Amino acid sequence: MFTGIVEELGEVVGVEPRGDATRLTVRGPVVAGDARHGDSIAVNGVCLTVVDVSGGEFTVDVVAETLRRTSLDKVEPGRLVNLERAMPADGRFGGHVMQGHVDGTAVFLCREPEGLTHFAFPPELGRYIVEKGSIAVDGISLTVAGVTAEEFAVALIPTTLWLTTLGRAEPGDRVNLEVDVLAKYVEKLATVHLRGASVDNGVGKEDA
Repeated sequence: MFTGIVEELGEVVGVEPRGDATRLTVRGPVVAGDARHGDSIAVNGVCLTVVDVSGGEFTVDVVAETLRRTSLDKVEPGRLVNLERAMPADGRFGGHVMQGHVDGTAVFLCREPEGLTHFAFPPELGRYIVEKGSIAVDGISLTVAGVTAEEFAVALIPTTLWLTTLGRAEPGDRVNLEVDVLAKYVEKLATVHLRGASVDNGVGKEDA
C-alpha cells in the first residue's frame, strides 16, 4: 500500500524493450537505499516490483497491461518520475489509501498563476471524482478542488511543484490517475444492495 507522499524525484536512466514488456532502470538513491529484490516501489503512481538494485539505482519490469493503461508506455531515459516506497506497517499515514493500480490517464491542461491546476479525465472515471475528495495524480495524493463533467482541478502548493513532476508538466502531458479505491468498493456494494432492494420491492413480480 502507498499513501501518495512522494519521497524522491527519480530519473529514468535505462529503458530496455523485452518483447511485450519493458525493463526500466531508475536512479533514486533514497528509495533504492534499502530496496531489495521483490520490494514494491511506486513509479509515477504505478506499483512495480524491484528485480535488481545497484548502488542508487533499481530495476523493474513493466508488463504489457501496465504499459497499455499508464503513461509509462512513453517513458525514455532522462525522464523524471515520482518515487514512493510501499508503506511499512508502522509508518506514518500521510496521504490517502493508494494501491498503485492506475485506473487510467488524464491530460494536463493548464496551471493558473495561483497554483490551481486542471486535468481532463476519461469519462468512465468521472463518477469517482468529487470535490474535496482524494485522487492520485502520478502517484501524488491530492485533494480535488473542483470538478466538471470533463475536467478536475487541484490546488498545488509550491513544495509539491518543486518536489514532483507536476512542477515540470506541460499542456498535453499524460498523467496517471488512481481514484479513491474506497469509492469503488462503496459503489459495488451499494449496487448489489440497490438491485436486491428492487427485487424485494416487487420489481418484476406478478402481484395479485
